[in-house]
Amino acid sequence: MAAPVGGLATGALGTVLLAAAWKACDVGVNGAANGLALAFYGAVLTTVAAVWWGVLVGYLGRWSLAVSLLGGIAGAAAIVWIFVALLHVPNGYRC
Repeated sequence: MAAPVGGLATGALGTVLLAAAWKACDVGVNGAANGLALAFYGAVLTTVAAVWWGVLVGYLGRWSLAVSLLGGIAGAAAIVWIFVALLHVPNGYRC
């Protein structure tokens, strides 16, 4: 149960942060283009995060649930950070 919930939460957080970065930097053609890109990137992020949560909680959760949840949160934070760092300045645009 932790994998889908953790994946969705991580995907939503990453998508919201990326949308805020794009809005602050005025990135993109228009709202529709940005929305479609965010939907695609959010789906990819959600899938990657759900796999991370599933593997970590499924493997470490047998021994220590607290450690697996902390590892899941730390990994999700790293995944979101990488996601936003790679995509917040497309084509080298700096704001």
